[in-house]
Amino acid sequence: MGNLLFIVLGLVLLIAGGNWLLKSAVALSLRLYIPKIVIGMTVVSFATSAPELIVSIKAALDGFPDLSLGNVVGSNIANLGLVLAITVIMGSIDVRKSFYTTDWPVMIVASLVFCGFVYFDGILEQYEGIILVSFLFVFLVYLLRFQKTAVVDEMPEDDVPLPLYKIVLFLGVGGTALWGGSELLIDGAVGMASSFGVSDRVIGITIVSVGTSIPELAASVIAVLKKEKAISLGNLIGSNIFNLLAVLGITSIITPITVMDEGLLSSDIFWMLGISFLILPLVFFPKGLRLGWRDGLILLAFYGTFIYFTIK
Repeated sequence: MGNLLFIVLGLVLLIAGGNWLLKSAVALSLRLYIPKIVIGMTVVSFATSAPELIVSIKAALDGFPDLSLGNVVGSNIANLGLVLAITVIMGSIDVRKSFYTTDWPVMIVASLVFCGFVYFDGILEQYEGIILVSFLFVFLVYLLRFQKTAVVDEMPEDDVPLPLYKIVLFLGVGGTALWGGSELLIDGAVGMASSFGVSDRVIGITIVSVGTSIPELAASVIAVLKKEKAISLGNLIGSNIFNLLAVLGITSIITPITVMDEGLLSSDIFWMLGISFLILPLVFFPKGLRLGWRDGLILLAFYGTFIYFTIK
């Protein structure tokens, strides 16, 4: 019971901390007159991925690399199989052309590069982390120069100039909440893994990954309820790209990540690749460049099957 409480409290702190960090980051960028397009691609993306990043770094440094890897791989599967599925079941979304020209190909390349790095030797080395972060940098530069329309400002109401003391306060409180939340989440997750006799990987790929995907799910559901189509497939794919290139890239630069549970290599990464490839035909069939409730049910069934086999 104590472990579950730690996990819930940890997730609450991570979500709140991420939100405060996002507010302060956007306000600071506005004060410094950084163009909105740059804020959307760098500051906002980084702040919304902060829970995954902090949890992965903390888990890897504390000697639980499978929690670190499981968190990212599981989050990428959950973003498409759970978050996107629930979103399109609640209301269909139109897919932009940038999906098949930029977003999807980059996500597939990032996924394949990551899988290639860990599959053969079971380690994500520091130099491989540098390659992943460099790839992200090139991708961001490409978006800024050639595809500015690919970025959607999901929460324009957050673009409010704040007084300096509030920016510092949100930054400090947000950072502290992220740190405290990651401590509680990892302690609870490791404790739960030991008490149920399952591996860190299973807890990481189920409970922890779904927990760190909650902000995306909340944003998606709110967007649908408000009849706003701001939450697009491109935003979730962007989150997956950021998880692979930034979260795992930065974590492995700080400390190499070694795979402890072979299930990650023999099963999980293939589920991640499978759902990533599945998105392409779903977008084009039966109606071109549109995702509806039937596609949502297929994705949800895929995610349910993945969870069933992982726990089994």
